[in-house]
Amino acid sequence: MIRPLPSSELIAALRDARARTLSLVTDLDAEQLIGPKLEIVNPPLWEIGHIAWFYEYFVLRNLDGRLRSLPDADALYDSSKVAHKKRWHLPLPSLGETLAYLARVEQSLSERLQGDFASEAETQLYLLGIYHEDMHGEALAYTRQTLGYAAPAFSEDKASSYANNEEAGPLQGDVEVPGGRFWLGAFPGGAFVFDNEKWAHPVEVRPFRIARAPVSNAEFRAFIEDGGYRQRRFWDEAGWQWRTEAAAEHPAYWVPQGGGRFAVRRFAALEPLAPHQPVMHVNWYEAAAWCRWAGRRLPSEVEWELAAAGDPDVLGKTGASKRRYPWGDALPSPIHANLDGYALGPRDVGAYPAGDSAWGCRQMLGNVWEWTASRFEPYPGFSPDAYEDYSAPWFGSRMVLRGGSWATRARLITTTYRNFFTPDRRDIFASFRTVAL
Repeated sequence: MIRPLPSSELIAALRDARARTLSLVTDLDAEQLIGPKLEIVNPPLWEIGHIAWFYEYFVLRNLDGRLRSLPDADALYDSSKVAHKKRWHLPLPSLGETLAYLARVEQSLSERLQGDFASEAETQLYLLGIYHEDMHGEALAYTRQTLGYAAPAFSEDKASSYANNEEAGPLQGDVEVPGGRFWLGAFPGGAFVFDNEKWAHPVEVRPFRIARAPVSNAEFRAFIEDGGYRQRRFWDEAGWQWRTEAAAEHPAYWVPQGGGRFAVRRFAALEPLAPHQPVMHVNWYEAAAWCRWAGRRLPSEVEWELAAAGDPDVLGKTGASKRRYPWGDALPSPIHANLDGYALGPRDVGAYPAGDSAWGCRQMLGNVWEWTASRFEPYPGFSPDAYEDYSAPWFGSRMVLRGGSWATRARLITTTYRNFFTPDRRDIFASFRTVAL
């Protein structure tokens, strides 16, 4: 079972998650709150109502059997039943009414935590709701990027703590990771984990050499300059079909400037392409094509986790533990990783040396999500948790990403956290690192 947390800690996390949500939507006008109908985003107005509904449905109803506080909430916001394409055509409450709904639910969540410590059931469900809001916060950030809205306004004081890592430069080369028995997945032990991380199971891994850092903009630009997008031999069949239909010639949001130069659109602003930042907004097909061009490959999910969490002192031992974070057990801070959104974008691949894994891999958490070669599948003995549609409907149809991005909340991400998207998605803050053949 999960370790009970202090009620004050859960309430503080609720308030922090809510402050982030509000900072992502309250500056948008009525037209922006709905936005264009695209397959890769939700209407922001719908998304924030869904956040409130999720708490009410999975936390308050499960724990107290409370009735919904907004009429027709289930018909409006149940993502398992309301088709994506219909979300632009619903009779959604106004922004003011939606924010009032959010506030009512938050107040109910805070008031019902009476003791010093929440129960195990309360801790599990509250954290589910908080992390769900965190995930939608990142989704709202990449929605603003996709739609060309202005950058969100986060804390300038906290943003300054990331400034020292802005121009750290490149980080080239591989590290060698020995083979052996590695326990893939999360161990039971009291911390919250999602159902698709359960539970750790032994996997035999062959020795491999993995890049110290993700592929940089400069490294990816060399692929473009060599005609990589126009050479069929670097793409598998599905990838070539995607590239042809999308007429893709470079990563999303790159803007040709002539003479082989590029700028990049960051939210509503155009910026020079930073050569040593990780390439971002590339999909799985693009990552795999770059690997074929470079004579490399994507890491499997177990290779990625071993490189991020493995400990040389315990590798191969029965029931061996591993690192919750690449650097150890210390909670993430601005010296370890680019997380929590305050930097409003990635930093150079050479940044954050204090966050290196035991093998010397950098930025295994934060900065950019990393595509792996593995399809999203259940671990042995998988059983869905309270949110039954979180993982199970997507097994077999998506690829695994690991590590989090600059917009991922630090409280959410660990070395066992699994993200999953279809291989054509470029809107997420995703990149990749590679393994030697």
